[in-house]
Amino acid sequence: MGPSREYDEHARARWVDEPPKRAERTSFERDRARLVHSASLRRLAAKTQVVGPQTDDFVRNRLTHSLEVAQVARDLGRTLGCDPDLVETAALAHDLGHPPFGHNGERALDAVSGPCGGFEGNAQTLRLLTRLEAKRHDATGRSVGLNLTRATLDASTKYPWTRADAPAAARLSGDSGGAGCKFGVYDDDVDVFAWVREGVEGRRRCVEAQVMDLADDVAYSVHDLEDGIVAGALDPARLTDPAERAQVWQTVREWYLPGAADDELEDALRVLRAVPSWPHGGYDGSRRALAALKDLTSDLIGTFCTQVRDATVERFGDRPLVRHDADVVVPRRTIVAVTVLKGVAAHYVMRAEDRVATLERQRQVVADLVALLSVRGPAALAPALRADYEAAESDAARLRVVVDQVASLTDASALEWHARLR
Repeated sequence: MGPSREYDEHARARWVDEPPKRAERTSFERDRARLVHSASLRRLAAKTQVVGPQTDDFVRNRLTHSLEVAQVARDLGRTLGCDPDLVETAALAHDLGHPPFGHNGERALDAVSGPCGGFEGNAQTLRLLTRLEAKRHDATGRSVGLNLTRATLDASTKYPWTRADAPAAARLSGDSGGAGCKFGVYDDDVDVFAWVREGVEGRRRCVEAQVMDLADDVAYSVHDLEDGIVAGALDPARLTDPAERAQVWQTVREWYLPGAADDELEDALRVLRAVPSWPHGGYDGSRRALAALKDLTSDLIGTFCTQVRDATVERFGDRPLVRHDADVVVPRRTIVAVTVLKGVAAHYVMRAEDRVATLERQRQVVADLVALLSVRGPAALAPALRADYEAAESDAARLRVVVDQVASLTDASALEWHARLR
């Protein structure tokens, strides 16, 4: 099944009309170029994925993770008939809104931003794409961000609802990552969100957004396992111990899959361990060991994507799937296998006792920054946000600008700002 270019004018429309440019470039190729050259994408190179980017030269940061998600999404989307540039752009954009210190920083920002509607990384992504990134302005002088096409913005919207309209399943508990509620748009961005979702009923996600979301899950489940092994935090051989597995399964249920039974998780691990490249011995850092891990990454991603492609084609037929005319079908066995990998990394890396003090310190830095910047006022903000602060008409609007500033910082710049402002 080849890629489809069958996206209508409604899908290719931009919030602010732009004259056509080079005829040989599609609208979605232009979107991808704008995203690749954005400051927000560059900043991801210094933001935490799982382990802080300053701790090791090998571990992934938010940028390298986004590049890997983009590759998986592009290949899977192409096989389903999606425009590959559109899907890749959505994947590159999916983590733009992450603040410093990853999900830990996201929780800290959400805790202090209640008066302006809370914080959520995906809602911040939409805000960056449609307001904060500098590229286009409307007739009133308001920034409209990168002014991407409707289809690309829709594909970048993982949670197409406001906080108030979030379904029960999006209201998280425990420490599974992120804020306490997953949503994709702040109340003061609902105008552009309504434009993006024009003609779409309810909370339905477009095919391209579903591909992006799946690619994210697949990529980080596999790559976090790899990073954990290389960092010495995770030895797959420990999973041969029933007592160890019981603890991991508890983490899986608490973080990701509450209803999963032990038998189902055991079966998924058994299938994973049967993959020829699964590591059964110790990791010694040699080129041979590194190559084996790369084979594992390739084998697992290939397996998961093939299962999804086959299930989706079986349901919808061998035709191009675009926008809102179909759904990505993820078999239960794929969901459980991916979740097992995520749970293994969460248990041995994210929940490691030696990280507890660091995580608490990071949350304190984020909370302090919001408090300090709120007291210092516009003079302490970056020039572009200073203008937003001065134009704000309420305390809540001013707090949102402060949150925008803190969210934009990298791990290192958050620590530097904190030291300087204190």
